[in-house]
Amino acid sequence: MLAETEHIKCLIIGSGPAGYTAAIYASRAGLQPVMYTGIEPGGQLTKTTEVENFPGYPSGITGAVMMEDFRMQALRFGTDVRYDYISSVDFNTYPYEVTVDERKKILADSIIISTGASAKWLGLESEARYNGSGVSACAVCDGYFFRGKDVALVGAGDTAAEEAIYLSKLTNKVYMLVRRDEFRASRLMVQRVLSTPNIEVLYNTETLEVLGDGRTVTGVKVFNNQLNQESSIPVNGFFVAIGHTPNTEIFRGAIDMDAAGYIKTNARSTATNMPGVFCCGDAQDPVYRQAITAAGTGCMAALDAERFLNEREAGLSFAINDLQQAS
Repeated sequence: MLAETEHIKCLIIGSGPAGYTAAIYASRAGLQPVMYTGIEPGGQLTKTTEVENFPGYPSGITGAVMMEDFRMQALRFGTDVRYDYISSVDFNTYPYEVTVDERKKILADSIIISTGASAKWLGLESEARYNGSGVSACAVCDGYFFRGKDVALVGAGDTAAEEAIYLSKLTNKVYMLVRRDEFRASRLMVQRVLSTPNIEVLYNTETLEVLGDGRTVTGVKVFNNQLNQESSIPVNGFFVAIGHTPNTEIFRGAIDMDAAGYIKTNARSTATNMPGVFCCGDAQDPVYRQAITAAGTGCMAALDAERFLNEREAGLSFAINDLQQAS
């Protein structure tokens, strides 16, 4: 038995641009939201150095400072921000049961999921050391900082191809490092890559180490697994485009998601297949993955939750009654 139980009108799981925006809107709507930030308060953006493409910051801002601004605004309107993590959920009964760190049970009338997604990395020590100082997992976010310079990009799928093409419009040259002797991307994307003059594809090429001067990236050491040869390529930026993993494992089996683990939401809303459970940000977005789009869906989730709770109070949420009877 858990020692403590609490009933909450609106629970927000996860922070970041989506979660904090949902919190701001939910607070102003009088939903008295409680947010559990998870183990990474502020989300991926706290690891980003410069953010220059978020409206309202004409001189740019660091990701950590921007997330602190979001947090302070959520607090200003009354959001209860808690620095802990949700360890399990039970959507079979209503109110929904959520467990906090295996020690506390929460009964929630509505839930907004904003747990985000994490970039997949190669796992190199040097990759982690220069993360934010020349190493990036988002060309759209950081490509601007490498205008006129040479960069390398790891990946072979459609996302990698798209990011290489995006970088080619900003940089002097893009070295695309493909581990096998072929792409995994669609034929159309491969044709676009191969027809771009300043993209050089290096097949059978694995990354051994990101090189740097202690402050920023200066090159990348690679290994040709066909010729069994090592070499170094001088570059100013190193982009990893091998995919993302949505942070949704605790919801597996409790809510509908796609094969990759992204939570499915209804068209033109943030509603999931569970009444009163909404999802926003990168946990449901495998396409755009931008702070501004995450914030937009956070607004949508709060408005959807408000509408759901108003309808429930008016006795219109028949799906919830059906759920209670089924349980």
